[in-house]
Parts: sequence; structure tokens; C-alpha cells
Amino acid sequence: MIRQFPAAETAGLLTPAAAADALAAALRAGLDPEACPPRSALPVPGGGELLLMPAATGEYAGVKIAGVAPGNPARGLPRITGSYLLLDGPTLRPLALFDGAELTALRTPAVSALALRHLAPAGRPLRLLLFGAGPQAYGHLEAVLAIRELAEVVVVTRNRAGALKLAEHARGLGVAARPGEGAEVADADLVICCTTAREPLFDGRLIAQGATVVAVGSHEPDAREVDTALVRRAAVYVESRAAALREAGDLLVPEAEGAIGAGHISGTLADLVAGRLPGSGGGAAASCPQLFKSVGMAWEDLAVAVALFEAVGENGAT
Repeated sequence: MIRQFPAAETAGLLTPAAAADALAAALRAGLDPEACPPRSALPVPGGGELLLMPAATGEYAGVKIAGVAPGNPARGLPRITGSYLLLDGPTLRPLALFDGAELTALRTPAVSALALRHLAPAGRPLRLLLFGAGPQAYGHLEAVLAIRELAEVVVVTRNRAGALKLAEHARGLGVAARPGEGAEVADADLVICCTTAREPLFDGRLIAQGATVVAVGSHEPDAREVDTALVRRAAVYVESRAAALREAGDLLVPEAEGAIGAGHISGTLADLVAGRLPGSGGGAAASCPQLFKSVGMAWEDLAVAVALFEAVGENGAT
């Protein structure tokens, strides 16, 4: 019988750092993100979207069925819904069913944390500017704290109440925090964008030379959180070149404007993990901003779902 794991049962079972380790292990084992099948997207009458994200390795296979319903927050419901079905690879026998939103809330910060291990400045406390106050913002705050010491967290949102709440949460974790404004990116060591914005959130000319920017909010070719000025200046890293050139509006819009070419991408997550990029080793002073653009991929969901499934088994959960 398939084992079902609601969000309450898996919450806290795997830290963002452990999930990042699982992603790195998958890449070191030879998984090729470039070969990962593209996500399928089906518009749903009423303004929503149904996403289907399958992936497979030798031992396991899995598929995430996710719903994106922009109108849900006004109804008091999560914007992201869904389920993840994990299967045994050789037999395709269903093994477990996970809450899809909970999995995504863990997977996305873990992907960012893995990139930041290699890109974010090290050796001193960092000033973090965090755009957004939803589940991904909370997850990214925890993920960053697992890999870097923070001097201050500045939260920027359209809704000041959300910024105040997240800042209070950060202070509860022992970090100085407050609401702020987008122009404060000029003083940030690390900028993380976790929003539903379709237009740039800040002026990319303000980003300091050695700062790192992470953008995770969109996977649509016409939506972006960072502007052309930043993309033109930055060393750009992605999960997969193929996925980025399909879905990353942060890069596709500047390319359409003629500001950059497809070859502007400096490297991938696999390159960072393998140490194939000189100068990307965890905090060396950079001569330009570092930008990591994530669109979210099915192989990441599978790697984290497997880690959760195995952790549940080790802990004897039923």
C-alpha cells in the first residue's frame, strides 16, 4: 500500500541544508539536468495553471502535480497546491505520496542554498535583502542561515504587515531584522527575490560588484524579478541552460531586447558542484555581481522527495 505523508508529518524532517546535500549528491552521481524533461503547463479556466513535472533515476521515479492559483490567497488558501507521487524505479510501483506544496517549499530554498554555498561571500556576516514574505521567503531565510552568518535582514514587500511579521520571525532566530525599501539593495551583500512580480523589483545598477542575487519567483518567459541592467553586468548561473532558455524571463527578456545573447550564461549548478568554474569557490571577491536564476526543475523534486522518503524510513515514521 502506498504510504501517505501529509505536510505535518514531513515538516522539519529534512533541513534545507540536508536537502541541498541531496541535490548535490544527485549531481555528483551523474544526473544530467539538461536531460530532464520540461514541465507541462495547462491553463485552467478561472486563471489558474496545472503543472506536471516528471523525473526518473535508476532507483526511483516521481511526478509532481502542482496547481498555481493566483486567486487563492484572497480565499484564504495557498497559492501553490499539489501532490508528489514517488515510485520505485525498476517496478514503477507507487511508494509514497507527499504534499506537493510542502515539498516545493523545501526544494526551492535548498536549490538556492546549494548555489549560495559556491557564490555567496564568505568569511564575514552578510547583509541580506529579502524581497517577499510568503512561504518561500521564510524558507530562504532558514536556508541562508544554515550556510552563512547574517549581520542583518531587510525585508521588502508590498504589504508592510507581511514584512513586519517576517522581520519579527528573523529576530526570533537571532538576527537583526527590519522592513526596508528596494533601493537598499545598494548596501546588500545578498539579495533574494521570492515574489510573484512580473516586472523588475529594483534597479540593477545599484547592486554592488561583489554581491550575489538569487531570483526564484517565476518560471515564465515574460515574467522577471531582475532587470536587464543587472543581467548584463552579472555572471549568471542557472540550474540548466535548456530550462533557463525555455522559462527564465529574467534572461529571455534581456535577450529579446538584444542586451545579451544565449551564451551569456556563465555556468550551471552542476558546474558549481563539480568545481568546474575557477573563482566560484564560496566567497572569493568577485569582480561583478553573481546572479543565480532558478526556475525549479523536476529532478530537484525527485532528489528531495527521495531524501524525505529515506529519512522517514530511518526515523521509523508510519
